[in-house]
Amino acid sequence: MLAGGARRCQAVVLCSAAMTTRRSAPPRAAGVSAAKAPAAYPISALAREFALTTRAIRFYEDCGLITPARVGGARVYGERERVRIKLILRGKRLGLSLAEIAEILDLYEVSRNERAQLEKFLVVLADRRARLLQQKEDIDATLAEIAGVERECRRLLKEAAAEREAGRPARVRG
Repeated sequence: MLAGGARRCQAVVLCSAAMTTRRSAPPRAAGVSAAKAPAAYPISALAREFALTTRAIRFYEDCGLITPARVGGARVYGERERVRIKLILRGKRLGLSLAEIAEILDLYEVSRNERAQLEKFLVVLADRRARLLQQKEDIDATLAEIAGVERECRRLLKEAAAEREAGRPARVRG
């Protein structure tokens, strides 16, 4: 489980103004007080909470983004994994690749330093912004070209209609 500072740090990294998920109290082991027991989540509970399939969660595990504990053969996810899934989904909403998300999350694990993680996140966000702005320019240029072609088509149709009304055969242009 993450310490309070670590949880806060990772929450800062992929921060979002509004959280859309709600969760109930985590399941607890029988006979253990809520104050002492670390949170333990079965895969199905996390899948429900984050509207994911269990296969998606196992995929994140295969990618090394989360590392659940094993009890017998069952995966048991702690608060650390729950927070990391939340951050993975935030990163995806921002359009980051899983490799970029992993790199940012791993920076905290290696250095336990929020500064390095935040600096890397700013670089990744600047790159993402630049790519999106280029895509926006490309889309604007394509839309302008479409508008020009539409205007030309309408003009040609209008000319053809006017020529038909005047009794002249319509010309077809290439």
